Amino acid sequence: MQTSIKPGNMADRRQFERYTLPPMYSRVMVRMLDTDRFDWEGHAYDIGQGGVRFELDRAIAAGTRVAIRIDLPHASSERSTARRSVFVFANIVWLQDEDEPGPVRMAAVFSQFAREGDRELLLGRMLHGRYKLAA
Repeated sequence: MQTSIKPGNMADRRQFERYTLPPMYSRVMVRMLDTDRFDWEGHAYDIGQGGVRFELDRAIAAGTRVAIRIDLPHASSERSTARRSVFVFANIVWLQDEDEPGPVRMAAVFSQFAREGDRELLLGRMLHGRYKLAA
């Protein structure tokens, strides 16, 4: 049986501000580092420069290193062809209620942005008022 790390008071430990994302428009794709395929799809709930909170139908153990593709929602004024995916390497840091039926919420801390310009793309989206600050 896997042990969950509960989020507790995450706000006190965060280094960066978090922004709320609309889950139905914020797809995440996750893969283990030993494979080339993004095998799991879910939704992001909030994001910051240092990490993301998301859900998948499968629990990934805390401490696991993964690669994540985050499809950021775009504004209605943006062209649909505007680049909006950010790729990161991250470490899973907590899971919430993985023994409950249904999707498992978890959080990951970014260890590295995978492509040049991905950090700037994320920061630009956050700093230009596209997303609201998370509580």
